Amino acid sequence: MITKSTTASHRGLRTALAALLLGSTLVVAGCARGGGDQADTAYVARDVETLYAEAKSRLDRGNSKMAAALFDEVERQHPYSPWARRAQLMSAFSYYVAADYNSAIQSAQRFLSIHPGNKDAPYAYYLIALSYYEQISDVQRDQKITEQAQRALAEVVRRFPNTEYANDARLKLDLVNDHLAGKEMEIGRFYERSGKWISAQLRFQNVVENYQTTSHAPEALYRLTETSLSLGLKEEAVKYAAVLGANYPGTEWYEKAYELVGDNAAGVTAS
Repeated sequence: MITKSTTASHRGLRTALAALLLGSTLVVAGCARGGGDQADTAYVARDVETLYAEAKSRLDRGNSKMAAALFDEVERQHPYSPWARRAQLMSAFSYYVAADYNSAIQSAQRFLSIHPGNKDAPYAYYLIALSYYEQISDVQRDQKITEQAQRALAEVVRRFPNTEYANDARLKLDLVNDHLAGKEMEIGRFYERSGKWISAQLRFQNVVENYQTTSHAPEALYRLTETSLSLGLKEEAVKYAAVLGANYPGTEWYEKAYELVGDNAAGVTAS
């Protein structure tokens, strides 16, 4: 799992949600109603203010799953009221807090499909990206979710470059790219151990070309030096070692590459 602070993410979301709520011209007039969960989710016709207030109360008390169901009920019972739009986004947020990320994505996407130009659209896009991001697994597993998180975060940056959401998305993109580069390195090292030098080189070259700002780039250049020597391409090996030295001098990977070239390609110059 990518190292990140879920608490910090939730704090940022709650801050954004607070701003979203304060920006609303609607005032919750009803009082929160008590009762069991079954009674709350069963279809009982209620005025929109009371229903919305109960959903918000559940969210404030930490019962985010029930809150999401109640916000969904607001839209179901009062689809044409001004409350329905707000409830759609609140439902998505509640699902996110409940760690039901697929439902959060679906709710946010539904909001965007109905209200694509709404002022809260940036938040909906951001919530989708966060919901993918929270599902990223370690590099040993398939990286489909990681790639979806990458695309969703990049979409936030592309659409809303000057927002707080874009600023956070850029930071998370760095972590996502590092994660994807790590996966490429893992596969490349496996190929290298198996003696599949060309397949390994393709993976390491991908890291150097597409993830050059990540922490894996120095090792990728070293591995390219290794595999080039294994293929008998001494000039290529010297070239990769020189690039490594120019960009990452003093690193352990450059020291290893320098020693490797000295032992196996002394006197060879890069073309």
